Amino acid sequence: MSFNYDNIVKDSDPIVREKSVTVPIPMHEEDKELLMDMLQYVHDSQDSELAEKQNLRPAVGIAAIQLGIPKKMLAVVVPKDEEEDYEFALANPKIISESIQKAYLKNGEGCLSVEEEHEGIVPRAARIKVKGFDLLRNEEIVISASGYLAIVLQHEMDHFNGTLFYDHINVTNPWQEIPDAKVIE
Repeated sequence: MSFNYDNIVKDSDPIVREKSVTVPIPMHEEDKELLMDMLQYVHDSQDSELAEKQNLRPAVGIAAIQLGIPKKMLAVVVPKDEEEDYEFALANPKIISESIQKAYLKNGEGCLSVEEEHEGIVPRAARIKVKGFDLLRNEEIVISASGYLAIVLQHEMDHFNGTLFYDHINVTNPWQEIPDAKVIE
């Protein structure tokens, strides 16, 4: 199933607020195919030429619910350094530990499902450990993530509960700084 930005469920659609269900492991072929297509979207969306040609909005992650499929699956491609990316195609990921220290992106977050701008700080755990089945490695793994990768993983896993990034923004003072938080540029 190849898809583009037109297939992304927007936050005006109530399905994006649905809770996602656990995926059977070993994964069914259709789930594997969907997860690999999600990963391909994220990859291709980061290539400006391909993104324009295929109508892809740039992304570092996507959750299955954003395609209207309420299953606990996500794909992320986050730059690690100039030669390498963090790349995961996860089924049933869950946070097994998180730091007390908070972190947030200095300029706020965005989302494929959210077309309107929602400005403000989105507090997240600065460091997390995530356990899940990674289709790329074909095994259950534990990811120790910090910084930008930790934020991306938390953002995508929020989708499993029908939570969008702007649900975390302080409504009375959206840019109120968080003491001792790690600010990610």
